[in-house]
Amino acid sequence: MRLNDAVPQKGSKKRRRRVGRGISAGQGASAGLGMRGQKSRSGRSTRPGFEGGQMPLYRRLPKLKHFPIINRRQYTTINVGKLASLPANTEVTLASLMEAGIVTTNDGPLKMLGDGELNVALNVKAAAFTTGARNKIEAAGGSCESANAPSS
Repeated sequence: MRLNDAVPQKGSKKRRRRVGRGISAGQGASAGLGMRGQKSRSGRSTRPGFEGGQMPLYRRLPKLKHFPIINRRQYTTINVGKLASLPANTEVTLASLMEAGIVTTNDGPLKMLGDGELNVALNVKAAAFTTGARNKIEAAGGSCESANAPSS
């Protein structure tokens, strides 16, 4: 085999259509673009998303920063600073906090947040703990027990 034998197969290469070069060429005068109007002019016809002057879809839709979480977990949250008034070695649960009047509504399983100071050793049972809350409870000599939140 030689270099001059490497040619495309017969019929695989087609001559490009030269439009607008007279009536005998087949696509003369208007080059198959019709009579007049925006789509028959030279250059690019319209930009993507252009709707003829109507307010385009991408400008009609509201711009959202994020999409909402569909099955969002709702927690009853409380900071560790609120637990400082409890006596030492108390078992802290959502029910005990509601009895003490520290939490007034049950918005779901209990979640401990880490704002405030805690100097009392407590046994906390909650569905979730932030890292700061867990560190502060254990630094005060207490314990953190994760009671898994029921899936809702």
